[in-house]
Amino acid sequence: MLKKLIRIILTVVGAMVGYGVFLLSEFMYGLSGTSLESKFTETQLAVTALCFAIIFGILFFRAAPSLGKHSVKVAKGIESDLQGVSTNEIVSGTFGLIVGLVIAFLVSQIYATIQFFYIGTILSIVTYLIMGYLGVIIATKRFKDITGAWLARSKGGQSSKSKSKLADATPKILDTSVIIDGRIADIMKTGFIEGNIVIPEFVLLELQHIADSSDGLKRNRGRRGLDILNKIQEEYGIDIYNTASEKSLDEIPEVDVKLLKLAQIMNGKVVTNDFNLNKVAGIKGVKVLNINELANTLKPVVLPGEDMKLFMVKEGKESNQAVAYLDDGTMIVVEDGRRYIGQNITVTVTSVLQTSAGRMIFAKPKR
Repeated sequence: MLKKLIRIILTVVGAMVGYGVFLLSEFMYGLSGTSLESKFTETQLAVTALCFAIIFGILFFRAAPSLGKHSVKVAKGIESDLQGVSTNEIVSGTFGLIVGLVIAFLVSQIYATIQFFYIGTILSIVTYLIMGYLGVIIATKRFKDITGAWLARSKGGQSSKSKSKLADATPKILDTSVIIDGRIADIMKTGFIEGNIVIPEFVLLELQHIADSSDGLKRNRGRRGLDILNKIQEEYGIDIYNTASEKSLDEIPEVDVKLLKLAQIMNGKVVTNDFNLNKVAGIKGVKVLNINELANTLKPVVLPGEDMKLFMVKEGKESNQAVAYLDDGTMIVVEDGRRYIGQNITVTVTSVLQTSAGRMIFAKPKR
């Protein structure tokens, strides 16, 4: 029944298009200085217009199945595109469209005085299309700036400069591991992380489950994560992202996959220290701020041939090896250092190995 109704509607539209083509041809012929009324009777013109309408109506009627299939494909494409659009962008785009159409209505009133053959109508349609498009684009692209300016007026405690930076910065989405780790609070204290700090509801729920675990170690880690979260909330503020508005997230059971999908929707960055999550994010094209990579980068540079004084802590994996540690926790493997365990000795760096898990330094006792 619905297909028949759509076919009838397309047939009527085709007839209207045919009649419009007849009027356009009549107008173009009139530009030559003569009119069709002077050469044909009203009956002949009416029959011609009817023929145009019937021909185009038949064409649209025959093309209805093909148009229907293409319409379904277009609808599915629009649906898939909308899955990657956040709720904020949809709301802001709708608001921008309404504003653009209102401005177009006001501008189109000027065209009402034009009496020359549908020129006013054509200009009005073009104005509506342009202003509606500009309204959507401006509202979606500058939504963060607009909301940032509104928040800047509602909160008088912060400077306008810092708020503009906050509005322009990319949202940072924290995962469970980096919250439990705790170093994120100290990094935020230094001011190296800008933008809104976002905690998804499913991450908060995972933290709660860890804090309620029967395992004592897991329970302590979960409670530590909640304490860190409270500290960040009090000092910097947190946006709790309500995932109920995103049906595409509800269908994903894994927390890490949800996190990456949310980062794509929000166009944000994931803050983590999970090595595997970092690799998967790179495959999916999601930007990641890895706390471990930052820590490794900030470790002091050690070059082969340098001397340093170290305390030999324990035996190494291989025979005659000893292990020592720098102040930042970097492990140093000392060859032929087993007999010096429990002593402070001077060693010479022989090589430095940088791995994805961290930095390994090899040395030997100085002779």
